[in-house]
Amino acid sequence: MYFKESDIMTRISTGIEGLDKMLKGGLIPGRSYLIKGGPGTGKTTLAIHFLMEGIKNGEKVLYITLEEPLDILKQDMKKLGFDIDNPLFMGIDATPVGERTHIFEGTHYEEFAKSFGELVKAIKERLDTEKFTRVVIDPITMVKLTIENKLEYRRTFIGFLKDLAKYNVTLLITSELHETDLEDYLVSGVIELKTYEIAGKVVRGIKILKFRGSSFDEQIRPYRLTDKGIEIYSEENIFVGD
Repeated sequence: MYFKESDIMTRISTGIEGLDKMLKGGLIPGRSYLIKGGPGTGKTTLAIHFLMEGIKNGEKVLYITLEEPLDILKQDMKKLGFDIDNPLFMGIDATPVGERTHIFEGTHYEEFAKSFGELVKAIKERLDTEKFTRVVIDPITMVKLTIENKLEYRRTFIGFLKDLAKYNVTLLITSELHETDLEDYLVSGVIELKTYEIAGKVVRGIKILKFRGSSFDEQIRPYRLTDKGIEIYSEENIFVGD
């Protein structure tokens, strides 16, 4: 689904109604966004929502995994009702787990988990041969840990974003690092998933830290991981009620 804010800025849906409301209509296409949070907060699920929304619109999407093998992802997402066997879903498996025995159809595999350059090359090869509108890298943390020099990483990351901008794709990157870092400054938007303990209960909260080119909901809103994916309650306050 496509949105417009005041008939000025075209938007694309994230596939999550509550998040679209927090973003005042959805993401601005052709830009890069960071989803950050700890393990188990739902970063990958949010990313798959985003890709499946594109597929629903007839778009071809690209998912690059650097941590969880695609065959396992396929099993997990199927339980949530997401069919990533769809021919519009293309995957690059960059997980360093050795020999593959179960890679589902449409997957492109490269051994480049330790090289950002090889990763970028593989992505560009895909974008040169096929038209994609949405791209996810999950998580960028795995690549960042291989580049110790911050200046080198900054140059590499900026170059990567510039390369992808030429293809006019909307890029979503996940990261497990909580502290503010280089990616936060270089991308167009940052969304953080967190957990809180309130009255002895674990409560999940989502907050938009940055969204260039638009106003946005600055409140922390509660969300849940359900058997259908992520539900975000954009009208509720995380510190009020149950």
